[in-house]
Amino acid sequence: MSVGNQTHRNVGLFALLAVLWGTSFMAIEVGLEVLPPALFAALRYDIAGLVLFGYALVAAEDWRPRGRDEWVVVFVGGALLIGVHFTLLFSGQRYVTSGVAAIVLSLSPVLTPLFAWTMLPEERLDFFGFLGVFLGLVGTVVIAVSSGSVGGQLLGVVLLFLAAASWAFGSVLVKRLPGNPPVAPMQAWMMLLGSGMLHIVSPLLGEPGLAQVAWSPLVVGALLFLAVLCSAVGFIIYFVLLDRIGAVEISLVSYAVPIVAAVSGWAVLGEDIGPATITGFLFILAGFAFMKYNALGPVVRDIGVRAGLVAPKHVSDRDPVPADD
Repeated sequence: MSVGNQTHRNVGLFALLAVLWGTSFMAIEVGLEVLPPALFAALRYDIAGLVLFGYALVAAEDWRPRGRDEWVVVFVGGALLIGVHFTLLFSGQRYVTSGVAAIVLSLSPVLTPLFAWTMLPEERLDFFGFLGVFLGLVGTVVIAVSSGSVGGQLLGVVLLFLAAASWAFGSVLVKRLPGNPPVAPMQAWMMLLGSGMLHIVSPLLGEPGLAQVAWSPLVVGALLFLAVLCSAVGFIIYFVLLDRIGAVEISLVSYAVPIVAAVSGWAVLGEDIGPATITGFLFILAGFAFMKYNALGPVVRDIGVRAGLVAPKHVSDRDPVPADD
């Protein structure tokens, strides 16, 4: 396959991932009309975990974690990245539009380095890193302050902020732990363990059971769309792109997702996003740019070259010539 074709396929997969994860917030909005939050999240990851587990059986060399360290990684990831994160996310989205939910969740890549700074000695924040965190928090405050009373959207923004923090903290903690199970089986086990925790949490929160849910074809479709396409297929696409283009470029999907969520929520659900919410998103986006300024420079230049907006860099007599290995 030529480099050009490979690039086009990567761009296509990136766009597909942004669409799947962006429209997931709209599907959550639909499902929350009849499903309680924790139960809804549990059902989503029951199905997604089983689908991804089937993929892991075929694609991975080992289908289950081995040893105590790997099981600890799965338990921590299932608890924080699935259980706590999605309880807060689904609960918070009851109070806000799908676009606002996606924008607040986009704070996760900004918070992650902050937790890494305190937990991973090799990952220290410099001045631009702290500035990025500050801007991201300012963006969240702008959205929260403009959201109204605590009984309304402000409560949703707070819950979603905690969901973003849970994801960021869990991601760093999983990285810090010594276990290193294969990615696809690890994610499948995390989903299944997390969904089990959500099934326990649901009645503790006083949520009604499955027998009391007013099922409809639309709700079933939203659940299957979330579980199979957004979760299982979405994570597989994410793994493929992570291997092909690297962590920095794939992290940019976090900022394409809110745009897709806002457009799809406006077009299908009639939702609206005010200027304060857009301003908050721009603050969060600027925060991410400052935190990743070293890594984003080459990425932005490469995108410009591919789009024909920037001339490719030519090697001159003054440029160092790579040595032959």
